[in-house]
This record gives sequence, C-alpha cells and structure tokens, in this order.
Amino acid sequence: MLRRALAHRSWCAEVAGEPNNERLEFLGDAVLGWVVAAMAFREHTDLAEGRLTDLRKSVVNAATLAQVAQEIELGPCLLLGRGEAAAGGRTKPSILSDALEAVFGAVYLDGGTEAARALIERLLGSRMKMAADRLDRLDFKTVLQELTARLFDTAPVYVLSETGPDHEKSFFATVIVAGKPAGTGQGRSKKLAEQAAAEQAWVALAESSPQPSTG
Repeated sequence: MLRRALAHRSWCAEVAGEPNNERLEFLGDAVLGWVVAAMAFREHTDLAEGRLTDLRKSVVNAATLAQVAQEIELGPCLLLGRGEAAAGGRTKPSILSDALEAVFGAVYLDGGTEAARALIERLLGSRMKMAADRLDRLDFKTVLQELTARLFDTAPVYVLSETGPDHEKSFFATVIVAGKPAGTGQGRSKKLAEQAAAEQAWVALAESSPQPSTG
C-alpha cells in the first residue's frame, strides 16, 4: 500500500502493471479535509464558519503539504520515472503534496479512521495552532504579498474594472506580479474581486515555486 502511495504516474508509465498513486491521493484528500475540519471545529469553538474555512485553507493547500512532505523526507522515497526524476520531481510541490495525500489514503485503508486521524494531527496540528494565532492575517492578499516579496522582492499590483449599474455592480481584478498577470477574480465588491485574484495567483505561484528550507 505504501509502495502504491509513492508511485507517481511517470514511474508507472515505465513499469508495466504498476498502479499509480492517484486513486489513493483522491481518498487521502477527502480524509485530510475531514480530519482538519474536525480539528478546527473541535479546538476553535469561538470561530464562525468563515473563519473556520480560512483556518482549514491555511493547512490544506499544496504549499503546506509539500513543506510537510519535505520535513518527513518523502521526496527521496518517491517512485518517479527517469525523466521526472531528472527534472527535479522529488522537490516539486505538486508531486510532494499529492504523494502525502496518497499516504494519508493508504494509512486510512490500512489502519482505519483513528490511524489516519492520528497521523494527520501529528503532522499538521502544530501548523494549525500557528495559523490560528495569526488568523486575522489569513487573507490571500496578505499571503500573496509575503510570497511575492520572497520570490521577486516586489509587491503585487491590482488592476480593477467594473460593470453594471450602481446598485448591481460587478468588479473584476487582475493581479500583476513581477510585470506579468498572475491571477484574475470577480466579486460584488473591489475587496472580494482582489481577494479572488490574489487566491488564484497565490495557488499558482505556491505550487510552481521552490519551498523555503525548514531547517
């Protein structure tokens, strides 16, 4: 089961008859979402639904899962095709986060609900506590600005437009990062449109960029 969880499709394409980890990833994603939602609900009884959602997003995302995978040294254990391995696949956030979710799925099938819950809480519990302490800053405009400062030493720029009559306006935002459009968003207010654009840009940049060293 663990071997299957670590088997990337690039490896399976070179080894006949070996199943890849995508079905386990699908299951692990669902298990992860349930466990983190239950943790947030149980441990933060003062938070409203919207804030609970923000808290869950702070730990259930490709960037965070890739960092956790790096910390437990999952990368060297991955089964990758020769081309993917040569292209640095063992450090790619998307591959690492998918593999970690597949491991969660494998643990759930092998050990059941309690085993999966215990593993996820052990790996992500401290991150949730830290996120809760800075919950007021868990908005995508803030985290995007932090990321672009680290990657490009610059701040994102938002370009806004609007349509419709005064009583029913729709706002559109494009966020520019390092001179290039990085995300777009729409909302009933300027703030919502900018947040949607920032979320799209943050997800794309976090997945494509190398993660900072954790130690």
